[in-house]
Amino acid sequence: MSAVPDGKKLVRSPSGLRMVPENGAFTCPFSLDEPRWVPDKECARCMQCDTKFDFIRRKHHCRRCGRCFCDKCCSRKVALPRMCFVDPVRQCSECSLVSQKEMEFFDKQLKVLLGGGTFLVTQGTSEKSETMTCRLSNNHRYLFLDGESHFEVEMSRMSTMQILTDGTSPGGGTSRASGMLLHYKPMGSQDSQQLRMEAADDKKVAALWLAAMHKAAKLLYEARDQ
Repeated sequence: MSAVPDGKKLVRSPSGLRMVPENGAFTCPFSLDEPRWVPDKECARCMQCDTKFDFIRRKHHCRRCGRCFCDKCCSRKVALPRMCFVDPVRQCSECSLVSQKEMEFFDKQLKVLLGGGTFLVTQGTSEKSETMTCRLSNNHRYLFLDGESHFEVEMSRMSTMQILTDGTSPGGGTSRASGMLLHYKPMGSQDSQQLRMEAADDKKVAALWLAAMHKAAKLLYEARDQ
């Protein structure tokens, strides 16, 4: 499944140009669907400042939430990769802040996940651990684990993820991520399996990778629950 090329196509929606997978099954697990726009006839006033629309004060739809605003309350154009837009799109004040925060994940943390980290991996109830490199696939749909053996976890089939910590860091700061407990359903099975990962050699790199994975899980659950 993971070896199938992910072809993409350019489509035009009312919100703008989007680069989407040709096969919907290959959609990035972090992606969000375009919202349904509030119909113009149901929106006589700005949904933030309550300004009444007229020939001068035109209405604009936020591309992220689909609500209707005046130009002042929906003037910012911000990148929205979770909806596959090619260019920055118009968003309301609230949504633009959320999208800007998410850009840190796409600009920085996603690169950390693609680069990978080294962990001691234990599958299920086994007492045997294997040193493996764990990284996110280029299409963001799988976790690849490579060591003496190789296996994959499909991101969309993750059910729960818990970050493990090593206690308080030097200087009395917050605890540092040291591992991850993951539950997922293998392809073709409805039975949940457990995967335990603990930082191996470079604990700093592993901690950064785990922090990025924690953010990825939040985006994953949000996309799943939309």
